Amino acid sequence: MTTYQTDNRAEDDMADDQGPSEEKSQSRGLAILKETLVIVVSALLLSFLIKTFLMQPFSIPSASMQDTLTMGDRVMVSRLAPGPVDLQRGDVVVFVDPGGWLDPYPFEADRGAVGNAITAALTTVGLLPEDMGEHLIKRVIGLPGDHVVCDDACANDGGPLHVNGVAVTETYIKPGTTPSSGKPFDVTVPEDSLWVMGDNRQSSADSRYNTEEPGGGFVPVDNVVGAAFATVWPLDRLTWHSNPSAVFQDVPAAGAAAS
Repeated sequence: MTTYQTDNRAEDDMADDQGPSEEKSQSRGLAILKETLVIVVSALLLSFLIKTFLMQPFSIPSASMQDTLTMGDRVMVSRLAPGPVDLQRGDVVVFVDPGGWLDPYPFEADRGAVGNAITAALTTVGLLPEDMGEHLIKRVIGLPGDHVVCDDACANDGGPLHVNGVAVTETYIKPGTTPSSGKPFDVTVPEDSLWVMGDNRQSSADSRYNTEEPGGGFVPVDNVVGAAFATVWPLDRLTWHSNPSAVFQDVPAAGAAAS
């Protein structure tokens, strides 16, 4: 009987080709996954660093800064001021409640354990805006040492308030409101503190209305998170918030005599 030997070299070659091919495919898949994870982690880290040291988004919950800001606006806040950049009169600043300014904050909507965790994580790294919570947003009117006065004419008749003896015409306050809406005051800002007011003077529980609270209505500079420089959402509200330097240009430094 004649015996034939089957030549299996072609099948062996195919098997050899499939093995390395599958390994290469798995290796490429792992490499892509690794690169994706590196990109995602790097993006989250970069976002966290930006939020911590450069800028942070906040959501506006009230009408106290109308018409400059309105409810639902998302603003970007520079964390360089105070710090590398000095605070100026006229800056719009976000700050932590000095104590007693805010009512107890309502509980947020429960999104479930997973939803709450994701929301908290995205907020922490800066991919979601921070709700105001224990924060407020107002405009700086008086710097440390400034003498800020709103007499009866200012409070009731629409006359200007005075900073260090100079009358200032505030171009940013909500039309139809007076500089203090019936609330006269005469204060000298303590060291390392600020006197702040909302642009919507008839609807802003600002320094004027917190003189009986801890700090006497003044905001410690250390409580300031940063200065708002832009509204970024909604898109039809997209605005750059530059400092209204012309309003305070004639105001002398604290302790200097007005010319």
